[in-house]
Amino acid sequence: MQLTPRVKEILSWYESDNPGTKANLARILMEGKLGGTGRLVILPVDQGFEHGPARSFAPNPAAYDPRYHFELAIEAGLSAYAAPLGMIEAGASIYAGAIPTILKVNSSNSLSTTKDQAVTATVADALRLGCSAIGFTIYPGSEYQFEMMEELRELAEEAKAAGLAVVVWSYPRGPNLDKTAETALDICAYAAHMAALLGAHIIKVKPPTEAISLDAARKTYEKSPVPEIGQLSGRIRHITQACFGGRRIVVFSGGEAGTAESIVEMARGIHAGGGNGSIIGRNTFQRPKAEALKLLSDIIAVYQAAA
Repeated sequence: MQLTPRVKEILSWYESDNPGTKANLARILMEGKLGGTGRLVILPVDQGFEHGPARSFAPNPAAYDPRYHFELAIEAGLSAYAAPLGMIEAGASIYAGAIPTILKVNSSNSLSTTKDQAVTATVADALRLGCSAIGFTIYPGSEYQFEMMEELRELAEEAKAAGLAVVVWSYPRGPNLDKTAETALDICAYAAHMAALLGAHIIKVKPPTEAISLDAARKTYEKSPVPEIGQLSGRIRHITQACFGGRRIVVFSGGEAGTAESIVEMARGIHAGGGNGSIIGRNTFQRPKAEALKLLSDIIAVYQAAA
């Protein structure tokens, strides 16, 4: 596999990492239809834990089968597939080496009343299953945020020592954050920056709105306004800026259910703002397979044109 200049440049950002970790990052960056461009489209399927099986898979019953998601990611030419332990175990042998996998090592569920996640898998599991990376969610703003950060520190240290990459879902949630605040520009930028400070190689956040939530931050944004804050591309540019001046890979979730046109338009905004790509789950696997493949192809085309 001959690395492209763009991928070599991205790998150079991670100065402390060993060859194993950089090789696994390269596997993700060189995979699929966007391989070598520095752009990524990743399929995450952790919604069974988060929302339950019916809410996740009933709209497209084929998706109850974990193998369906491997096949969708492979056929679509995606960069990687991320899922909890059982989902990856269910296809690990059949699809070994077919696509880079990211083992989600903590999870929450809709039966809980706390903004926390349980550690549900290990670095040893990721190595056993041939994964390229571990994935971990933090909830900045939660009453349990510091424990989650400490868990991430320990798992990230172990993963990097074993040559794995680290993907961090950074989702602000907690008693002082309402729904508007969870996707406010200042809060999203803060959450993305925290993930970078915690050692993430790939950072996943939600696309931000133009709301500013914190009073102290509002004063700063008034003195140093974000250019084109009214456009998604301007807000994405600010999030990438918060990720070490664009020297960390940052991808954006697909959000709530939307039309195919709105999702493709979001990808255009992510591209224009310098984001590295999309990590999109329910908006693809809840559609019939032919529709999902068409949507993913259209999203990939946006990033291919950009590259």
